[in-house]
Amino acid sequence: MKIILLIYFLLFFGLAMILPTYRTWKSTGVNPYKLGSSDNAHDYIGNVFRVVLIACFLVVILFAFFPNVYQLLLPIPYVANNILVIIGEGLLLLALVWVLIAQNHMRKSWRIGIDEDVKTELVQNGLFKISRNPIFLGTRIMLLGLFLIIPNAVTLLILITGELLIQIQVRLEEEFLTRTHGESYLDYQKQVRRWI
Repeated sequence: MKIILLIYFLLFFGLAMILPTYRTWKSTGVNPYKLGSSDNAHDYIGNVFRVVLIACFLVVILFAFFPNVYQLLLPIPYVANNILVIIGEGLLLLALVWVLIAQNHMRKSWRIGIDEDVKTELVQNGLFKISRNPIFLGTRIMLLGLFLIIPNAVTLLILITGELLIQIQVRLEEEFLTRTHGESYLDYQKQVRRWI
């Protein structure tokens, strides 16, 4: 399980972030990575979320290779049981597949952050017919799955922090999409729920 978790996160970051970023850049010539280093809310949320994702990977490395150091992360033994681990594994698999499908539906509209420079198409097909934010939904599911598999104080903090950051980022993106797409986005909001 320890090595599988490590491979999972390598796949998640590689297939769900690096590959679509490269694919979008190659097909459009636009760098889809739109998180900056300014002090505005968007960049701040993006930078803190990047720390959350790095923390996920570091916790998995400690869990896999440094069990003595892992114990310092304050494992929560009463949450650790085989049924929750199996549920967590299922959630991780579901999250990866869900995110990859959603990113495929986004195609050239894929961005990490808000792109103020290039107006992208409003994606409303595929998973976007049932969720306005399927990639963020998949990320939420992934963070919950990680906590269920290796419950400790740090993965609990990652889960809570990730949830707060995603909720704020989604609202920032909704404001941006309303400004950018106007009535089309407002109609889409009425037809499709934020999550599912």
